[in-house]
Amino acid sequence: MQVVLKCDVKGLGQANEVKNVSEGYARNYLIPRGLAIPATKESLEWVAREQEQARTLAGQQRTRAEALARRINEKPLHFKVKAGETGRMYGSITSKDIAEALSEVLNTEFDKRMIELEHPIRQTGVHLVEIKLPANVSAQAQVIVEAEDQ
Repeated sequence: MQVVLKCDVKGLGQANEVKNVSEGYARNYLIPRGLAIPATKESLEWVAREQEQARTLAGQQRTRAEALARRINEKPLHFKVKAGETGRMYGSITSKDIAEALSEVLNTEFDKRMIELEHPIRQTGVHLVEIKLPANVSAQAQVIVEAEDQ
């Protein structure tokens, strides 16, 4: 029996996929739990419309993410921190600090999990930090750390 999955089913497939399953599995498990619907002409047309909408939405999201990546690449982030004579900071700049600075500069909400930073920045100078954006787009933010005048 062919069914259209309404949501991701572990071990079977992802949402909006058409799958061949045994009739008992479909009638006793998938359909009663709302995980799938029988594959009829109408449901297949519905799946085609849903997939087209998803492709359109993904294209729009990718376009927005690429535009945001260009803005991130163009605008360096400046941090003034207390540091010793060797350039070693009294503290560090974390992914949370970078996310807050990006949010302030670009007027867009950034989460600290979007910032790919292995270790907090503890040295003055110029650092490149990778930012993971939606739709598998990434950007390189230039973080300029300067010592405060004392």
